[in-house]
Amino acid sequence: MTRTQLKAATAAILATSVTLAGCGGGPPAAAPRGSGPVTITWWSWDELKYLDPVVAKFNATHDRIKLKVVKQADNPGTAANLRNVVAAGQDVPCLVKNFGEVPGLAGEGLLTDVTEAFEPYTAKGLYNAASYAGAQAGGRYYGVPSGFGPSFMMINRAVYDKHGIAPPRTWDELVAAGKQLKKHGVYVMNLAGEDPSTLVNLVQQAGGSWYRAEGDTWKVDFLSPESLKAAQVVQQLVDNDLAANQTYQDRPALISYFDSGKMVSLPTSTWQLANYELNYKKSLGDWQPVDLPQFADAAQFVTPAHGGAILVPKGCAHVKEAVEAGVWMATSKDAVDASYQQDTKQYSWPGAVPDPSPWIDSAVPEKLFGARRGEAEQVILKAVKAGRDPWTVGPNYTGVFAELQDQWARIVTKKITVRQALEHLQKFTVDDLKAKNINVQG
Repeated sequence: MTRTQLKAATAAILATSVTLAGCGGGPPAAAPRGSGPVTITWWSWDELKYLDPVVAKFNATHDRIKLKVVKQADNPGTAANLRNVVAAGQDVPCLVKNFGEVPGLAGEGLLTDVTEAFEPYTAKGLYNAASYAGAQAGGRYYGVPSGFGPSFMMINRAVYDKHGIAPPRTWDELVAAGKQLKKHGVYVMNLAGEDPSTLVNLVQQAGGSWYRAEGDTWKVDFLSPESLKAAQVVQQLVDNDLAANQTYQDRPALISYFDSGKMVSLPTSTWQLANYELNYKKSLGDWQPVDLPQFADAAQFVTPAHGGAILVPKGCAHVKEAVEAGVWMATSKDAVDASYQQDTKQYSWPGAVPDPSPWIDSAVPEKLFGARRGEAEQVILKAVKAGRDPWTVGPNYTGVFAELQDQWARIVTKKITVRQALEHLQKFTVDDLKAKNINVQG
């Protein structure tokens, strides 16, 4: 895509947020129906043992629409294949597992505006309100919201208790706990040098976003009060040597380290718990699920909840039916129940629904939390209800995130401060958008 095309695509996305729905680019008209049902092709790289039961249940309960899954190799392969078929205008699937941020993919011209087809479902109480933003760009929907994983923390309570330290309720208390644990050779958290997600999540929890769309202009602010509040937490962890820097690239070594008792607080979500139970040897039963620490001045309990979407590509011939199938997969009890795996005794996490309580018990392993296992349901439900998604993704976020990773590696090794990194990213992002001929203020 040329700079001129990118500017035009981005402006088109932004303009839809301030124009009448009838003037926006609505979905293409569905192809005429024959005598048989409409077939919706669904691309995903998940294992077929997870996909096939869901497809079978849908097809058994729907007459007008049928699902057909086409297995993809992986995330990058899906992205490449979709770009090829959209460019060719042939064999375009109608549903695709999310492989990137919706605003960037929409700006690239890969997605269909499905707002008119999806908005009727927003009035039916099917979705957690925090789920919607992840499927939007410029206030328009370009896919079906697929939801988010609840954010909470698990702590090695045995180590906390050994040193007489209370579980942290705020980020200030976590820093204070870290200073006490440091005296005993224990780190309070882990900040991997290649993974800046801690900073990103803290900005979201504070209610911030580095991008805002206003009319046909992107406003960029890496130095907002919310961003600096998040930066202060990270800076204290780094300055006081309270966090380990174990890489995620050697997963077995990382899990072994978490299991060792030398690092005792893990921000986490439901999808990670089974892996910890499977691989922990020394600390099974020592961990406790606790609420995600809050900012001390927070007016209400909040967890970051930036979700995703089941994408509807440009060229889908059956937009209305695709949306109906996507909503069913994301929100229906039948779909979640069909995802149950006998070997793991777990369901796919229903991250889009307002009340996931029927499926929480299966998401919590038997041994990881020991006698505290029963506390997990309340912690998880509280995290779901407190989920907020203020995060807006700009059209150059992929490149900005790569730059953020480079800056983050320098932060955790004390070569620069978090504020210096944010100042650099402010200039980098604005300059990059200007180079792409995209309207920007910042």
